[in-house]
Parts: sequence; C-alpha cells; structure tokens
Amino acid sequence: MNARTTSSFGGANRTRPVRVGVISDTHGLLRPAALAVLRGSDLVIHAGDVGNADVITRLRALAPTVVVRGNNDKGAWAARLPDTARIDVGGIRLLVLHELTRLRLDPVAAGIGVVVSGHSHRPSIVRREGILYVNPGSAGPRRFTLPVSVARLSISRGRIRSKLVELET
Repeated sequence: MNARTTSSFGGANRTRPVRVGVISDTHGLLRPAALAVLRGSDLVIHAGDVGNADVITRLRALAPTVVVRGNNDKGAWAARLPDTARIDVGGIRLLVLHELTRLRLDPVAAGIGVVVSGHSHRPSIVRREGILYVNPGSAGPRRFTLPVSVARLSISRGRIRSKLVELET
C-alpha cells in the first residue's frame, strides 16, 4: 500500500471560492463532456480507476490534479499513485480514496470535512455525522443503467456547496 499524500490548496481566507472538479472511474475513457464540466476548476480530484496515465496528463492540463489509485489501476504508472490523499481546500480537509469500504479512520476524529470516493459507479452526495461524502459516479464507460457523471464542489471560508452533474453520452 502506498503512503498517503497531504497537500494544501486555497487558503481559508481566499476571497473567491475554490472550484473543485471531482471525477472517478474513467477506466481510460476521458469523455469530452467530462472535460467540459471540469474546465474552469481550480483543482481536479480523480478518485481512482483512472485507466491510464494519459487521463492524468489531460486532467493536469486543466488544473492541478490529485489522483489516487483504484483497484483496476495497474502497472508502473499506477504504482506511483497513492492509495489515499488528504487535501486542505479553503479551510476544509478532504480525504480521497477509491473504495469507501477501505476507510480506516474516523473522519470526525481526524478533522475531515469531505470524503471523496469512487468505485461503486453510483453518484452520491450525502452528509452523515457532519461529514460530506461525495461519490461522483463513473465518468468512463457506462455500467449497467447507471448514469455517467462527475461532481463539482465550491469551497469558500469553510463552507461547501456540492453538485452532481450527469453527462450527455
């Protein structure tokens, strides 16, 4: 298991909200519609099952990008990806991992405000015990009848707005 990474982005006193694009489960397919929604983001988060290094390169052309490894990410390029990442954004600490079932800490005790995960391909934004759990769903190949989607977060002065965006396919 790779060590986690920790970074900071957009201080709590920033005057403009930090726009965060959240994507997962691309499985090597980075749709133009997903890129269009993520364009203008200050930060992009990919919650695993990237598929190949080209997806990361293309996301990094849009904005600084945080990526964690998913269960289907294999090879030398994927071995360099962490299993989890912690990011401080606009006064909120985010924890990113691929599979929510592998969460091994208490987000409340750890001071986490948002947990970002993927894996299930089911888009979801839910608040439990004061923690916002965001799964953007899958932006890659359609799985069963599930929607193809990404998420957007807007973080400013310790407050979060979140939205799921279903993509035209």
